[in-house]
Amino acid sequence: MYKQLIPLLERWFEQAELQGMTIPARYHAGGQAGDAADTELQAVFEAFIARMQACYPFHQPAYAGQMLKPPHPAAWLAYAVAMSVNTNNHALDGGPETSQMEKEVIRDLAGMVGYDPGASLGHLTSGGTVANLEALWVARCLHPDKPVLFSEQAHYTHSRMCSVLGMEGRAVSMDLSSKEGEARFREALQGAGTLVVTLGTTGTGTIEPLDKVLPLCRQAGVRIHVDAAYGGFFTLLKNSGLFNPAPFEALWEADSIVIDPHKHGLQPYGCGCVLFRDASVGRFYKHDSPYTYFSSDELHLGEITLECSRAGAAAAALWFTIQLLGLHAESRFAGTLKNCLLAARSFASELQNSEAFGLLAQPETDIVCYFPLAGDISEISRLSRDIFHDTMQQGQQSLFLSLYKVNAGAFVKQFPAVSCTDPSEQVTILRSVFMKPEHLGFIPEMMRRLRASLQRITAQ
Repeated sequence: MYKQLIPLLERWFEQAELQGMTIPARYHAGGQAGDAADTELQAVFEAFIARMQACYPFHQPAYAGQMLKPPHPAAWLAYAVAMSVNTNNHALDGGPETSQMEKEVIRDLAGMVGYDPGASLGHLTSGGTVANLEALWVARCLHPDKPVLFSEQAHYTHSRMCSVLGMEGRAVSMDLSSKEGEARFREALQGAGTLVVTLGTTGTGTIEPLDKVLPLCRQAGVRIHVDAAYGGFFTLLKNSGLFNPAPFEALWEADSIVIDPHKHGLQPYGCGCVLFRDASVGRFYKHDSPYTYFSSDELHLGEITLECSRAGAAAAALWFTIQLLGLHAESRFAGTLKNCLLAARSFASELQNSEAFGLLAQPETDIVCYFPLAGDISEISRLSRDIFHDTMQQGQQSLFLSLYKVNAGAFVKQFPAVSCTDPSEQVTILRSVFMKPEHLGFIPEMMRRLRASLQRITAQ
């Protein structure tokens, strides 16, 4: 596919050269000219691609480890073109067209989550960490002396960003399945300023009960920030029947939302996004600069961001991808996500029918946590670590997984047949992330390689 894009890139550079937008040859050659410069470039490039080929095969279905999703070829093409111009979306004169593209994709994303594009505010960021920082910064501006609450499964970003901002952060349970759990949650809300709800936790892919906590937060006067960095795009599939749609149907009521296009949005790193339901929070960003914001009376994105310089190429790539694939329930964009969910469910079904592996929980998104069956937690941890290392060393038959730590007490409560001498310990299990639609057809082969690895390990 990428080879088919080369002629399109060549067409761009031919057009750019006519308009004087290409970099002079002397710049590339470092002041040299002729064959010497070309030879040096070739030699360094050979060394460079040798280094890059040492990376794991992230684009292949055999890689089911961390949250590394290959960008769509359309995004790669648009990013490459835009990066050759190297626009800066801080001010309109630094990126006039890419800034407009960013405003357009923000309207698209706002509409996707149910916000009114005309009344909300948002922009792209370099990633989810900075996006969450901005959301919590606005939370501090609104409630400077009130703590931020988040679940124990929330990304460590929130605790760390609270520390950066000098705010108090507290972990709370969002288990509202009993009257006692709901009472504890109501008590935890007292005096809080903002609650972070995660749609798609990075550990297990869990969708936290936004629809259930929202009315309780409103009663307590607590704002809601949704960290949907991982799971935000699954809102396109809320009517698919593949997961509980209620939390996604309540998204529009959240005060702020973070989504990462460089996760399930098919974009290159780094591309995050923060959205605010009420555009009036833009007043907290208000500032002036003696040398920017002069080229237009329109909104310069630097006026509503904490970051200054930001790659216009990120906006261009996302804009191009949405234009090509669409961003609605019946779009090709949604179709790629659906196959990821189906792959996770297929793998979970295989695990349940296996005599060698156990399933931690039914996947809510496309992350599956599982473990080799054994009599005690120490053996489960040992086998999991051994499989993790063994599967990566099988050449063309390799498999790339990740590990996940679970509280041993909670684990044996769920699986009472497993023995544990110290419930405060942690048990290490296996974790797979099915971010590529190609994973759907790979599940039988993945199970075969897992079983083969376990047989090699137990035969030693």
